Amino acid sequence: MSNPNPPLDREAKRRLAVIRHVEEVTGNVAMSCRHFGISRQAYYIWYRRYQAEGIEGLRTRSKRPKHSPNATHVEVVGKIIYLRQNYHFGPEKIAMYLKRYHDVTISKSGVWRILKRLDMGRLPASQRYKRHDRRWKRYEKQLPGHRVQIDVKFIEPIAGITGRRGGRNKYYQFTRSTTAPACVCCGSIRN
Repeated sequence: MSNPNPPLDREAKRRLAVIRHVEEVTGNVAMSCRHFGISRQAYYIWYRRYQAEGIEGLRTRSKRPKHSPNATHVEVVGKIIYLRQNYHFGPEKIAMYLKRYHDVTISKSGVWRILKRLDMGRLPASQRYKRHDRRWKRYEKQLPGHRVQIDVKFIEPIAGITGRRGGRNKYYQFTRSTTAPACVCCGSIRN
């Protein structure tokens, strides 16, 4: 069975000792505060909390602010999550996208902190950015027979024949070829 009141932490025990020292030993707040090396203002804050809430009021409380006016809006955080999950954008690209399309200015380091806080700092290996020269790009058209290849060849001029500029002309041959259309259902080549 779990205890509804967990044991006091070290700081709460010290605060309780100061209050009991004033009540039981000296009866003088200033002397007890000097003995423990604390200010009287701190003692009276603890004492008021002790009177209002009992021993539970002496526990260490969070120093986190109750309101953060400069915090990133929930809508912006939602857009950052959406861009990360669906498009796998990095912090810099997310910041640029939000500025361009939503007129929201946020730094790339701010985007990174939000992603890190939400445990979205790293993409899975299958979704990480790959350099352009390492990507495998498949050339494919929607309809068979729509592929056209153009080859350009440099042709050496025939010896002894000079053109307008005395043999400095360059001649090129353009060759166009199309691949045979393949069957949509089975991929066999049609004639």
